[in-house]
Amino acid sequence: MKIVWYHIGADIILAPAASLPELPEIPRGALVIIEGRAPVWRYGLAFHKLHGLASAVAVYDQRLGAVVVASHTTEYWEGQILDVSPEAKA
Repeated sequence: MKIVWYHIGADIILAPAASLPELPEIPRGALVIIEGRAPVWRYGLAFHKLHGLASAVAVYDQRLGAVVVASHTTEYWEGQILDVSPEAKA
């Protein structure tokens, strides 16, 4: 399955009205990993934006790797930890 990284972090303090970065191209059946230093509400906005576009969604935790939080495929399941890091992006 194709993995797509979606960086939502920012170096400045953001207001909830601040728009998310443009979505990367998401091939059919892709797993999207959301990453970046951001408030929890910004992650919620990203989840909502990705609903129906990705086959699975994970969040990156630098201590664990990517943790799958939603999946519509048997290839990934909620709670699964993937040994990946943003530095390894293709």
